[in-house]
Amino acid sequence: MTSDAEAREILRRTGDLPDDEIDLAEAALALGALERPNTDLGGYRRHIQAIVADLAERADPDADGLEDRIASLHAVIGERHGYSGDHDTYDDLQNANMLRVIDRRRGLPVALGILYLHAARSRGWAMVGLNFPGHFLVRIDKGPVRAIIDPFNEGQVRTVVDLRDLLKATAGSAAELEPEHYQPVSNRDVLLRLQNNIKLRHLSAHDVPKALEVLSGMRLFAPHEPALWRETGLLEAHAGNLKDAITALETFMALTGDEHHRHQTASLIQQLKKRLN
Repeated sequence: MTSDAEAREILRRTGDLPDDEIDLAEAALALGALERPNTDLGGYRRHIQAIVADLAERADPDADGLEDRIASLHAVIGERHGYSGDHDTYDDLQNANMLRVIDRRRGLPVALGILYLHAARSRGWAMVGLNFPGHFLVRIDKGPVRAIIDPFNEGQVRTVVDLRDLLKATAGSAAELEPEHYQPVSNRDVLLRLQNNIKLRHLSAHDVPKALEVLSGMRLFAPHEPALWRETGLLEAHAGNLKDAITALETFMALTGDEHHRHQTASLIQQLKKRLN
């Protein structure tokens, strides 16, 4: 069984690692264990290892073009192991918890994207998550050839027309594709995006304590991310936890280079300290 303390230690170690050394799947399992303490992660790790082994077995070194790699990922993750996006209950919190994603073989785009990234990288294939708003996508490269694939829709290749339609569906009819939407994101950003889904759902339900719990886990693997400390401080202040709010906001001040936010935050800290006295 993996205790809360053990899951937090995995995430603390993740926070100390250079970004390119982060094991996305292991970190996602640990985050899932924070929500479901005393879960045995052994079976989940073996399942992820089975995906890796199945991909290695299927991948043919004599037929190793980009289309072959995409087909292998779909065959293993989508067909053999039965993963697909949860179109019916998209907002279910289980869709962002990697343990429940594995149990149900259903999940959000970013949760399924982590499985695609882990599997592809296990073969030495170049794959990155993209900064596409509202719907997580991954890009697979082989030499000068590349393709954008959609983990939520069984690894389908997305064309520019598809991407434009997808953007408008999630960001509004006035939205247009921008170069930044194609930019790769870091491993930490992928994990932050996974947890943001959970945090935002708790905030939508006005459950500030649960949102603060999620932020606590996020700060473990991204301890130097200023925005996490600022949001923590604001939520702690909202909840009336003034000392914790001040501590978080002072940490934000030490990390950020944004002078506008520094000025605003310094003023807020002074207000909170007056309320304490």
